[in-house]
Amino acid sequence: MDLPGPIHEILMLFGGFVLLLGGLGVVLLTNPIYSAFSLGLVLVCISLFYFLLNSYFVAIAELLIYVGAINVLIIFAVMFVNGSEWSKDKNYWTIGDGFTSLVCITIVFSLMSTIPDTSWYGILWTTRSNQIVE
Repeated sequence: MDLPGPIHEILMLFGGFVLLLGGLGVVLLTNPIYSAFSLGLVLVCISLFYFLLNSYFVAIAELLIYVGAINVLIIFAVMFVNGSEWSKDKNYWTIGDGFTSLVCITIVFSLMSTIPDTSWYGILWTTRSNQIVE
């Protein structure tokens, strides 16, 4: 889309924020229906990014194929499964969840400390495809 700079940046930040919240919803919500709806939200935000990058065909294909078909199929499959299995088990936090959370937090903090310390100014981008000159 040909949007003015500030509006484009606001939409990108909003989409990124909603994408992160939706991704956390997919992983952290214990109800599988809510997780499937969060996955749909993530896929819609990815489609918004494609729209903002002027890839209209990819954005529409993302909406039709992934949100319109795959996510609906996941929701129907989860709804056909007996829902009482999840309500019986009250121990939602396991050792595997703790280990996975520890690994994810370690990766996030290592990226947060590495990315600002990296010198990105030595990279020159050329106009030819697939070629980066330092």
